[in-house]
Amino acid sequence: MTSPSQVLARAAALRAGFEEAGAQVVETPVLQPADTLLDLYGEEIRARAYVTSDALRGEQMLRPDFTVPVVQMHMADGAEPARYTYSGEVFRRQEHDPSRANEYLQVGFEVFDRANVAAADAEVFALFAQAVAHLKLRAATGDIGILMAAVRGLQTSDARKAALLRHIWRPRRFRGLLDRYAGRVRPSEQRIALIEGKAAPCKAPLIGRRRQSEIDQRIDVLRADAAEPPIAAGEVDLLDALLGVREMLPFAHQQLSDLAMDMPNISGAVSRLAARTEALASRGVDVDALPFEASYGRTSMEYYDGFVFGFYSAQRPDLPPLATGGRYDALTQRLGDDDAAIPAVGGVLRPDLIVQLEASQ
Repeated sequence: MTSPSQVLARAAALRAGFEEAGAQVVETPVLQPADTLLDLYGEEIRARAYVTSDALRGEQMLRPDFTVPVVQMHMADGAEPARYTYSGEVFRRQEHDPSRANEYLQVGFEVFDRANVAAADAEVFALFAQAVAHLKLRAATGDIGILMAAVRGLQTSDARKAALLRHIWRPRRFRGLLDRYAGRVRPSEQRIALIEGKAAPCKAPLIGRRRQSEIDQRIDVLRADAAEPPIAAGEVDLLDALLGVREMLPFAHQQLSDLAMDMPNISGAVSRLAARTEALASRGVDVDALPFEASYGRTSMEYYDGFVFGFYSAQRPDLPPLATGGRYDALTQRLGDDDAAIPAVGGVLRPDLIVQLEASQ
């Protein structure tokens, strides 16, 4: 059994390690304004957030994560470059798995630095790897930016690409859309009737929040989409090949480089992967033994848009990841402006899970 004091002590030690690495300690309020944050976190966290409201402050939520509030703080008045660390409780509903904690400590480290993106990625990963090295965890890495670049390069409408990009973090929905856009799935009879204008006119009163103009607009969107030619089978096959890349990092890079010959849009992201690999090696990371999965990170935070990583217990596969992180450049742009946007990467650790594993070893 572990005690709260052990968890607090481990959290303090982890935060002290990040302070030694040059991070400034910051704090954020437990109660956060919900309107902006819920949109930024995406559907997965939105469904698990504790939300409340009052007449003065409007809709509020218990802090589900530190990254977005820290980015807001930095974009408001932070100096550049900057490194931050923090420790505190986060809250997430666990209605589908009551065995998982709905309140736990998080310790994090965030880097805002445009000087060398690859070096910043390597810095964060190496520090987290060092923090959990004694636990012999399984590392996982990926790069959401490569998949996003591949989707943007598809020969199809901007609307279709936007829909696929929006659902990258929902693999089943993404697959369904891709198959439909490729003509591999027949639309429902109701959808066909709407598109072809054969649906019976609705004489019943409208129920819900959608106005008739919004319904008509949606039908127009469906008709425009139906007029689009299907995504070519060869493009879908290339995307499937990319999603299937799962190798140790050097071999994964070689496979992605080969795919870039036929998918030129991913060339920049693959070059960034190569630079990151070199930076990781310079930090002492054994890149020859570091796994890379092109699909990794697609069920994590929706603000990640580049390098992603996690550390897992092979002995306790029932546990959530003990550490996760990644790059979120676009988030700083959304919370700042085009001129203020700055490359950023970071991650969080679960001291409660670390103490639990330490006690069992």
